[in-house]
Amino acid sequence: MKLTSLILLSFLVICCQAQQSKSIETINVKAFEEKLSKTEKAQLIDVRTPEEFSVDHIENATNINWYDHDFAERAGKYDKTKPIFVYCKAGSRSLKSAEKLSELGFQKIYNLEGGMMKWNALHNKPIGKIIGMCEEEFNGIIKSDKKVLVDFFAEWCTPCRKMAPYLIEMQEKLKEEVTVTRIDVDRNPTIAEQLQVESLPLVIIYKEGKEVWRHSGYISEEDLKKQL
Repeated sequence: MKLTSLILLSFLVICCQAQQSKSIETINVKAFEEKLSKTEKAQLIDVRTPEEFSVDHIENATNINWYDHDFAERAGKYDKTKPIFVYCKAGSRSLKSAEKLSELGFQKIYNLEGGMMKWNALHNKPIGKIIGMCEEEFNGIIKSDKKVLVDFFAEWCTPCRKMAPYLIEMQEKLKEEVTVTRIDVDRNPTIAEQLQVESLPLVIIYKEGKEVWRHSGYISEEDLKKQL
């Protein structure tokens, strides 16, 4: 009897997850923009922090921070029978938000693949006021006799946080051989845009000021050291 109940419960969970996944569609920038433009009075939510939102955002978006305790309450006030569009910086938070919206009963959720990074890259967004590190400062870092490893990260990025401990340790242990520099893209959006950082984490290795290798996404300490 207990085994039967367990099987039934597992079946219900799987069915529920399948139903939620059908309501969520992660699409690229062009498809996202096209659907957005064709939707009258589109429900568009930017789930980043207010600080990120103030720097740049998609026109007519409303900011509802994924990390706020009342996210579900505020987002739940939208019309669940109409499509809702969500995006963040790189796609991680918006996917979590989409899953929450699905749980709340939204029937169609469009999640922007790659977030604002991909959006800005496609639209060749002009760089205005310099925020954080500038190109001249960055060039001064990579023009070195030693190899230079640059880690682009963000505090909200889960794989970035996973890599942080060993990268910080490398900064000290390998300082005679390699310069390890970590750049928070939220604090330094100008240089991130100039270097077309479209996903996180992003690790780039420079030799004599020239890029010789790059890797997007999580990489283990062992595999990264092989490149050095």
